[in-house]
Amino acid sequence: MMARRTLTPADIGDIIRKTRKAASLRQDELAGAAGVGLRFIVDLEAGKPTAQMGKTIQVLNALGCSFEITPPPKPKDGPKP
Repeated sequence: MMARRTLTPADIGDIIRKTRKAASLRQDELAGAAGVGLRFIVDLEAGKPTAQMGKTIQVLNALGCSFEITPPPKPKDGPKP
């Protein structure tokens, strides 16, 4: 089983940049495919921590990336104080 890690905005930006380059897309081409502005792509790849979640998901979808959120495990039933 692969260990989970917490990604930072910079990590996400790096993944997006590497995936875009592997797909031989320019930033403006990705922006057009995702329906966002070029400035958004530039900021996202730079790891801007205030990037809009909805637009970020649009970019990830345009690149064919998956996005997963794992809730924390439920606490085990134990003695009540």
